[in-house]
Amino acid sequence: MSVQSKLLLSAAVGIIQLSAMTLQSAAQTSPVVLTFSTVGDSRQDPVTYDKASVGDTLSGQDAKWLQSTKAFARILATIQSQKSKMLFFNGDMIHGYGVASIGYTSNTDQSQINGAKGNAVAPIAPATTADIIKSDLLKFYQQYAFWRGMVAPLMEAGTYIMPVPGNHETQCKPCGKVSRIENEEAWADNMGDLIIDTTRYMGLMGEAPQNMKFGPAAGASPDGFTTDQSKLSYSFDAKGAHFSVINTDPVGKDATAPTKWLEADFAAAKARGIKRFFVFGHKPAFTYNYLANGEVELGGLDLTPATVVTRDAFWDVIEAYEATYFSGHEHVYNVSQPRGKAYQVIVGSGGSPFDAKAGSPLRNPATDRTYAWATINLHQDASAEIITYGFDEKFGETRQLNEIKLR
Repeated sequence: MSVQSKLLLSAAVGIIQLSAMTLQSAAQTSPVVLTFSTVGDSRQDPVTYDKASVGDTLSGQDAKWLQSTKAFARILATIQSQKSKMLFFNGDMIHGYGVASIGYTSNTDQSQINGAKGNAVAPIAPATTADIIKSDLLKFYQQYAFWRGMVAPLMEAGTYIMPVPGNHETQCKPCGKVSRIENEEAWADNMGDLIIDTTRYMGLMGEAPQNMKFGPAAGASPDGFTTDQSKLSYSFDAKGAHFSVINTDPVGKDATAPTKWLEADFAAAKARGIKRFFVFGHKPAFTYNYLANGEVELGGLDLTPATVVTRDAFWDVIEAYEATYFSGHEHVYNVSQPRGKAYQVIVGSGGSPFDAKAGSPLRNPATDRTYAWATINLHQDASAEIITYGFDEKFGETRQLNEIKLR
């Protein structure tokens, strides 16, 4: 055989091999069946607001309705442009942090509202209309209404909003940062219509939600939670994946995940043939230490030695099912594999004041003061890509931060 013939034969073999590889690659390519996004923590503090987000002075609107409109509005617009079909918002959409009842204000003497931590008590009778206007109840409802107004355009454009309760919604700060029945009830009243409105879901998603499950009623929790959790934790299947929303600050069990409820929820989904699991909660399982020269204060499900025990049990479930856990609470962006397998994705960077302060020595200076969110592409074969995006505190160009492939 001549040299030329050998070269032609070699080229032909190469083309055949390349074609075979292309066909194999094509066979492995699975179409995207669902795109969804997640972020958390858009609330601001009207007193100690973050000037990086809203400027040096507050507008007349923000002086009363401040919810970090500038950063959050931009994130929402970008998520809409990414054509996400669902947005899981991981808590702290309002400043809250009081007692959602008439007669209570954030300046109420602590002894008056601290008596039965977490339990409903008789409110202080308001004396005047001014007392009602100043009450925490009215403030909660005003802030919920403002946030609902901000996300309404996404619902109109085809994105279903999946709310996740945060500590600012459920906890009372003057009471010692513990959750209150009144606050859980205010959450259910303001967010309950989204958990889950089958008719609205069908209109946006084109199909009904599958295998919906709601948190346990009062006294029926396998985790010992005493209040009604039916509007605070919930789950469903969509496009072959399982989605679970959990309340990480139930009354009497602050900084605790509903682990036993979740484990049963996962087991039932696996029995149905589900292979991909996503979980959304407010508090991270593992606090991210964003400081380069010290440890940050623990604030996740690792808050105390007691909650570390329950956190470890929770993460055992996450690892066993190779679930991905999305959270907020820390006003920062971070992706980690705490035990080397399952991912924890913190996207508490939806507009609240950054935890990582300007000028601090940061572990990841390029992203620790970045407004960030995650958009996930779920494929027909249950593989997925988690793509994180963000823009810096100067509101520069939006850029891709990371891409994680789940096989």
